[in-house]
Amino acid sequence: MSALFEPYTLRSVTIPNRVWMAPMCQYSAEASGQDAGTVNDWHFAHYAARAVGGTGLVLTEATAISPEGRISPADLGIWNDRQVEAFRRVTDFLVSQGTVPGIQLAHAGRKASTDRPWRGGTPIGTGDPEGWQPVAPSALPYDEGHLVPSELSTDDLREIVAQFADAARRALAAGFRVAEVHGAHGYLIGQFLSPHSNHRTDAYGGSFENRTRLALEVVDAVREVWPEELPLFFRISATDWLTENADDTREGWTADDTVRFAGLLLAHGVDLLDVSTGGLAPNVRIPVEPGYQVPFAERVRTETGLPVAAVGLITDAVQAEKIVTDGGADAVLLGRELLRDPYFARRAARELGGEVRTPDQYGRAV
Repeated sequence: MSALFEPYTLRSVTIPNRVWMAPMCQYSAEASGQDAGTVNDWHFAHYAARAVGGTGLVLTEATAISPEGRISPADLGIWNDRQVEAFRRVTDFLVSQGTVPGIQLAHAGRKASTDRPWRGGTPIGTGDPEGWQPVAPSALPYDEGHLVPSELSTDDLREIVAQFADAARRALAAGFRVAEVHGAHGYLIGQFLSPHSNHRTDAYGGSFENRTRLALEVVDAVREVWPEELPLFFRISATDWLTENADDTREGWTADDTVRFAGLLLAHGVDLLDVSTGGLAPNVRIPVEPGYQVPFAERVRTETGLPVAAVGLITDAVQAEKIVTDGGADAVLLGRELLRDPYFARRAARELGGEVRTPDQYGRAV
């Protein structure tokens, strides 16, 4: 049996293999009205294809906990019950194919209110009907030309923590079996973690303990409402790629910070760390190559014992198998490769001698 196609159990949930789908925004929901942020036919077809293709775990795109938490007006959300009912159609189908449905709960912070990528991804001003005022730990824009965010008060933060918990309750009602808190790629929680974007002087800024406070409060609030028998993931950018640049004196979140933080997440009930990098600051040099983020995941796994999933230019079956076999990660999360090939898991199983579930309707092709 290929290691990539061995089942993997976290708490009471057994994922049939180690080929998982990373969250990838589709920017395809209605932007306003009663269907704002709601799953539609495009999302159903998108997720269903990967389940039919044998993917063990499918994580939805970054799903906003509030309208203001969206990256773009066309993002998915889970802030109302209408969205819950629409998600049930997706989760029921994934389960019928043997795939575990997971959801990534997110707030974009200062990177909110931007347009769809194919329209340029530019900031949408507050005077535009599709725009709104972004928020952040500090009133620092992401980049030139981006909106200056409003600095969040401690009352605002309590409300956001409650919104994460409410979103987790709705995710459970929608049929999800894995929840992931999005703390990566320079979105709100990651903005609090990094000293580059967090210039606060209160209990949520300054020291490592203070900068990680919001993240742990969110994890605790989600873990409190998320059933004990179901796993909770956390996605992190293991480095901002700032201090690693010799000619860049800006301080950022580092790999050492990630290892230290991973131990805290484990103690607070997180079951797996989804390890990515970057996204906090623009124009940062990243040494991109196949599997370039795997060493960060492996270090967390080795030094803390927290299970990890690796992402980043994982594009072929042998490469993915080696990551799992060599102990680089407990599973691989594929992004763009699953956009190119929804049946990656099925093809990899044939190549490696593994097995994936085949729908009865496709049995004649086995």
